[in-house]
Amino acid sequence: MSRWIRFRHWLLLVIIAMGAFLLLMPTKVRPVAWTPPPAPSLTSGIYADNQRLKGVERVGAADIDGPEALLLEGDTLITGLHDGRLIRTSLDGKVTKVLADTGGRPLGLARHPNGLLVIADAVKGLLSLDAQGRLVAMTTAADGVPFGFTDDVAIDKPGHYAYFSDASSRFGYGKDGEAIIEHGGDGRLLRYDFQTGTTSMLLDKLEFANGVTLGPDDAFVLVNETGAYRISRYWLSGPKAGTHDLFIDNLPGLPDNLSFNGRDRIWVALYAPRSALLDATAKHPFVRKMLARAMTVLPKPVEKRAFALGLDVEGKVIANLQDGSSDSYSPITTVREYGEWLYFGSLTAKNMVRLPLSAALQK
Repeated sequence: MSRWIRFRHWLLLVIIAMGAFLLLMPTKVRPVAWTPPPAPSLTSGIYADNQRLKGVERVGAADIDGPEALLLEGDTLITGLHDGRLIRTSLDGKVTKVLADTGGRPLGLARHPNGLLVIADAVKGLLSLDAQGRLVAMTTAADGVPFGFTDDVAIDKPGHYAYFSDASSRFGYGKDGEAIIEHGGDGRLLRYDFQTGTTSMLLDKLEFANGVTLGPDDAFVLVNETGAYRISRYWLSGPKAGTHDLFIDNLPGLPDNLSFNGRDRIWVALYAPRSALLDATAKHPFVRKMLARAMTVLPKPVEKRAFALGLDVEGKVIANLQDGSSDSYSPITTVREYGEWLYFGSLTAKNMVRLPLSAALQK
């Protein structure tokens, strides 16, 4: 048998094996057909490509793994890492202290008025850390359904409630790609009552419920729906209390964490721009299931781009920050405004960065 014939036989076997893998490999993903709106342009208009994030500077400790959530307190930053540790670092990075180890993956941080540090841990649920370093599990389920992927948390001014997200009750941490491909609407917006210790559900059927923040005067709470490219709003007071609507729809990327500066600006971290492949296959569950199988051995189909947006309190875009270069600080998964700076965290980066607020807001 000639080498060419042997090569053709091997090639045929490889093709058959790949086809069997894509068609038959067991997967938990059960894709739901949906129709995404046409993706906004990144070449013109309000989301036009730019290099605003090219000038970020490193801040805090270096060589850390995945500092997603962050809080600035005085001249130190608190963040959670991939290995479960919570650390406090000086801005110059010279002093770092381990505050606790959750044994999970801390993704969201908020400070209660009484001093407790409240942690949305993707694996362990909603936790609290007191001044003595004691970790307590506050809640791990709502309405009999355990949290699958606790993602972000915000606390109201009186310290009565913590608002937090369960990104997916079916897919745990590290399975975000599968959850987004499935588009099954198993995310929830939840509320924890510090006085009674009870947890209630405000919204369900969310498409990967991610970042959470409260608006002016705690009148509403916002939650990112990463899998639907939108931000939903749940009204807490006023004539619309108890109802929900869309704050902004058809975002140009995958929204991650949210933050409010306490006055007039909301910041949205975008993990990556929209994927043409994901959008093109949205109506075809069979193809999306094959894509889910392929993603178990291939990289996620996302573009490397630093991306964040600033919104006013009505949901209008007031800042578009990007950097598509190969050395960009990406993916950006947290943006927080403190004083004259914007601070950025990332699920996978090795450090945190910041940008002068004046540079972010320049016209």
